[in-house]
Amino acid sequence: MRLGVYIRAARVPFLTGSLMPVALAGALACWQGAWEGSFYFFITALGVVGLHSGGNLINDYYDSFGSDPINRYITPFSGGSRVIQNGELSAETVRNLAYACMGMGVACGLVLMYYGRPYVALLGLLGLAAAYLYSASPVQLMSKGWGELVIFLAFGPVLTLGSYYAITGQMIPKAFYVGYPLAFLITAILWINEFPDLEADTAVAKQHLVARLGLQRSRYVYAALMMIPFLSLPFLMEIFDLPGHLFAGLVALPLAVRAVRLAWDTPPTDEEFVGVQALTIKTHFLLGLSLTLALLYAAWWR
Repeated sequence: MRLGVYIRAARVPFLTGSLMPVALAGALACWQGAWEGSFYFFITALGVVGLHSGGNLINDYYDSFGSDPINRYITPFSGGSRVIQNGELSAETVRNLAYACMGMGVACGLVLMYYGRPYVALLGLLGLAAAYLYSASPVQLMSKGWGELVIFLAFGPVLTLGSYYAITGQMIPKAFYVGYPLAFLITAILWINEFPDLEADTAVAKQHLVARLGLQRSRYVYAALMMIPFLSLPFLMEIFDLPGHLFAGLVALPLAVRAVRLAWDTPPTDEEFVGVQALTIKTHFLLGLSLTLALLYAAWWR
């Protein structure tokens, strides 16, 4: 079915990586009493989906000339969508879909600007640049050791701040810092997905941080990325006066611990390594969901 091919090409199931920070920003707006209606939330989420999907597609396009054709260790979570390699879509079609999705993101930004959010121009431009320059030649931030930092910011504090502003028309420090727990975990997702890709990536000189550090040291970094979000919760509550309900995020801690243990004992070329990748994504989703619900609960009973 053609629709299924497009869904896989855009990696739609992975859009939770960007939608959870938007949901978290919306919940923070409710708790702050700054919610201005579902219209702004919907347009914000739609714009973020456009930029994220466009970033996924443009990544597939450029990787089709680099590491994807020679990658021997494909998993459901790494190695690209494979729609180009399987002959389901041409590289040019994937590129054009990327531009269309990014155009949708820009259109949503223009709508928000029309309705009194002028700084969406700057924040949206940052998101567009991150989506495109992460993969696109000749910049290719992912190949120069900057990709992980870009993902940390673009899917963490910058996204929660931008979403909060788009939803409420306001910028507050809380909206920036509340994105940090999810920022560490989305970086952990990227980080662990680079493990099975390491052989192919190094063969085409894609020098991301895992390639620079090597697998053994990268396991320590992965463990830190998975644990820091939970250690950050008391700081968010104490320094930024966020509600104690955020401790609900600890529900995701057992998943994180299990993922770290498996990552330490499982070679990335084994089939069992897929479980590590899945647990990392589940940890991100569950933490984002629990923090969002915690803020909504706190807003309800405030």
